[in-house]
Amino acid sequence: MNWQEFTALLVLATAMSFSPGPNTTLSTALAANGGLPRAMRFVIAVPVGWTLLLVLCAAGLGALVVAVPPLRLAIKGLGIAYLLWLAWKLSGSGTLGRADSANLTVGFGQGVMLQFVNIKAWLLALTLVAGWIAGQPDALGRFAIVAPVMLTYAFASNFTYALVGALLREWLAKGARLLWFNRAMAAVLVLTAWWMVGV
Repeated sequence: MNWQEFTALLVLATAMSFSPGPNTTLSTALAANGGLPRAMRFVIAVPVGWTLLLVLCAAGLGALVVAVPPLRLAIKGLGIAYLLWLAWKLSGSGTLGRADSANLTVGFGQGVMLQFVNIKAWLLALTLVAGWIAGQPDALGRFAIVAPVMLTYAFASNFTYALVGALLREWLAKGARLLWFNRAMAAVLVLTAWWMVGV
């Protein structure tokens, strides 16, 4: 992989990883409601799950999903339903700790599985496989570069968003701020689900 391709990889990684999406929104909301330590299970799960998705796409699962429209539709439908469920749970949480009692916590396993119904994660994995790995004579070597870069970016972006949520935690605890914050995060999830309908 030459330096131009590597630079393009870093630009794509930055744009896709740090732009708002289901993962970053949940990282922020989980840390704001439960604190940074409680959000870390999800923050760590995102890069693990996404790397598994990248491995499977590079091994041919991505081509299968593209070739079988009902499978793609099922993934999209599950992703949309899950995001709307999370948005509904989040929108009613107005006090610290209430998110846990409303079953808003997203653990490590759920965080990993969320990547498999996250259309943004699929699009990124398929783009990387098609643009940087598939059909290249040094495909394995390229994968050995792409995977750690993307794993690092996935962790860094979600940790950054979670840190912002944690830093806002004390301020959000006053009055109805947390309720409105959670409703704003829920709205982002709904907008993401709406975007997924058209993809």
